[in-house]
Amino acid sequence: MAQTETSESMTGVMTRELLAEYGEAWNRHDPDLLMRYMADDCSYHASFGPELEGRTYVGRESVREGFARFFALYPDGQFVDSQVWVLDDDRGAALWTFVATLPDGSELRVRGADLFEFDGDKVKSKNAFRKQAGE
Repeated sequence: MAQTETSESMTGVMTRELLAEYGEAWNRHDPDLLMRYMADDCSYHASFGPELEGRTYVGRESVREGFARFFALYPDGQFVDSQVWVLDDDRGAALWTFVATLPDGSELRVRGADLFEFDGDKVKSKNAFRKQAGE
């Protein structure tokens, strides 16, 4: 259901279908495609990094860089078992499993969630959280 031209589906408010489409777009590993879903004053809080909230990217150029960095780290990564919710006109959430191959050939499997803020039918803020199996 992923569309390459999101302008055709814009309604002025975020919908569950549009948020699911955004989630599916992550599996295409295309930062430019993802940026079509992002508001002008967007932010992205990655689930890992040097800060308490991971690594924070603010503004379109920085957010695009954060998306590209993620894809470079996990070139075969895929989000599976995703569920999305639009809670009201300006908030939503997603639950997902991320699967990727690590440099040593082992599989990375992470269960995570995103909290979203919306600006109309665009993602204003994506804040990612994750759980990872290990010792």
